[in-house]
Amino acid sequence: MTDQTQLPPPPPPSSAATADERTLPIVAYALYLAGFLTGGLTPIIGVIIAHASKDNGSAFVRSHYQFLIRTFWITVLALVAGSAAMAVGVVLSIILIGVPIVMVAGLFLAVVVIWFAVRSVVGLVYAVQSQPYPNPETWMV
Repeated sequence: MTDQTQLPPPPPPSSAATADERTLPIVAYALYLAGFLTGGLTPIIGVIIAHASKDNGSAFVRSHYQFLIRTFWITVLALVAGSAAMAVGVVLSIILIGVPIVMVAGLFLAVVVIWFAVRSVVGLVYAVQSQPYPNPETWMV
């Protein structure tokens, strides 16, 4: 007689589970990109989602949350630094030495915004394709 108390192996994960798992990272990336239309308000919601969910889920989800969190905070720090340089340049513009500072700070801020957009789009593409972000700790894309 055979032992029938053994349970059959669990079924492999379905594609619906993968779709459910990638929904929140995709929403967070979309909120990051919507920040260009909302004056930067929606990325705050996106980073809150990433921070709240960063310890939940598979390695796929955790890689995206780590990438989202790093992207947000590096962008915030860079925008603060660029804005401070811009303010100093504006004050020093009275004696004309601030004009190059304002120009460099403006260029730096533009690069930061482009960097944020590119990272958000690249992360979104990886999430839509159900792939983990390859190196979430990178400074580039």
